[in-house]
Amino acid sequence: MKNFALYACLLILSLLVFSPCSKASQADKLDDLILSRSSENPPVTLSWAEKDAVKTHSSAYVAPQEGQKLTDKIVSLPGQPYGVNFDQYSGYVTVDPEAGRALFYYFVESPYDSYSKPLVLWLNGGPGCSSLGYGAFEELGPFRINPDGKTLYRNKYAWNEVANVLFLESPAGVGFSYSNTTSDYDNAGDKSTAKDAYVFLINWLERFPEYKNRDFYITGESYAGHYVPQLAYTILVNNKFNHQSINLKGIAIGNAWIDDATSTKGIFDYFWTHALNSDQTHELIEKYCDFSAENVSSICVNATRRALIEKGSIDFYNIYAPLCHDSSLKNGSTGSVYDFDPCSDNYGEAYLNWPEVQQALHAKPTNWSHCRGFYWKDSPITILPVIKYLIESDIRLWIYSGDTDGRVPVTASRYSINTLKLPIQVPWRPWYSGNEVGGYVVKYNGVTFVTVRGAGHLVPSWQPARALTLVFSFLYGNLPPASPWKGF
Repeated sequence: MKNFALYACLLILSLLVFSPCSKASQADKLDDLILSRSSENPPVTLSWAEKDAVKTHSSAYVAPQEGQKLTDKIVSLPGQPYGVNFDQYSGYVTVDPEAGRALFYYFVESPYDSYSKPLVLWLNGGPGCSSLGYGAFEELGPFRINPDGKTLYRNKYAWNEVANVLFLESPAGVGFSYSNTTSDYDNAGDKSTAKDAYVFLINWLERFPEYKNRDFYITGESYAGHYVPQLAYTILVNNKFNHQSINLKGIAIGNAWIDDATSTKGIFDYFWTHALNSDQTHELIEKYCDFSAENVSSICVNATRRALIEKGSIDFYNIYAPLCHDSSLKNGSTGSVYDFDPCSDNYGEAYLNWPEVQQALHAKPTNWSHCRGFYWKDSPITILPVIKYLIESDIRLWIYSGDTDGRVPVTASRYSINTLKLPIQVPWRPWYSGNEVGGYVVKYNGVTFVTVRGAGHLVPSWQPARALTLVFSFLYGNLPPASPWKGF
């Protein structure tokens, strides 16, 4: 049996049997993707974007955008709290007029000196999951959704406190993004997603020309471990050949799926080191499983299956978090940014399917959901060659990891980084958010690795203050604070 198909099948089985919630999540979609591919997939080659740039630079689609910014401005969102002091926009950017393919965005400017702050793009993973439903309304956006599914409350640790933040629903078919050519949904993949996101950006910058020369950063989580580096690579290559130039300064990816073999090993090692497996099962996995091998033994098959059973019915994506036991909407209940609600997906789905909300967002009437299923056409087994290219391009590159995530755990991130064999510039040390240790950091030559203490797969959901400290440090080129400070 081929190695990755085996381990993917086992992981999927565990989720089907032991998942605490029946709805497909961002991490579930990552499992679906891994299950659908085989170990014959070649590593990513770095020629595709350069060939496309050379071929298409004279005819890249750029549409007139006059007046669109004003059309996209949001007057107010239904249920938003009093005293909103920043501008927000949303709408569609066409990326392929012949196919009728358009991507939906939500953009929030900083309430303080927005003209001088950088532009940050956020991408959620899956593949197939919404940066609006997750990133904007459950993680780092300015609002969270109350349990009534109709009203909003402010997130005091929103990333637009330190930057202007752009959320993109990508590829077409995710959230409010769409195509009039239904076959597009059957041909989605890493390459087409990067190409469309690039076309989106050059057109969006025509719509918002004041951001053309602004420092630009790309951030994301989970399968955005593919999306973000590949989009960064596409930008850098196209900057060489096109008159369009995007001022890319760096990327940051969180709990990111980077390399199949090291990440799979990282999952099972995390189980044992966090008391989710027995010593006996771990010893069998250590002895009989080679996650980079072509074939595996029946002993390994049984041991990994036992490991998944032994962990029981917990939230795989935050192993210490409570489960959602009551998914009903709750009128009169108010949420808190300090205590993330595990039922937040339900509130988001109710809010974003409310016709008044869709109208306020300038969205087409849509049966909106957090994630969409795709038959993914291309997904390399490792993104490390792209990471190496970005290191050589001398852009800022951070990898961060919430340390209570079992799906793409901190061990997976460390193993993936270790394969690069980079020299250490600043040794491992704690960093602080306010008066408490926020996590740990080590700076390599080309990559900074940061852990976030007490955070799961969606770092800004569970540790919003620590996530804000992290992104502030990333954007302004500093390691997170080495000693207690006042904080945000």
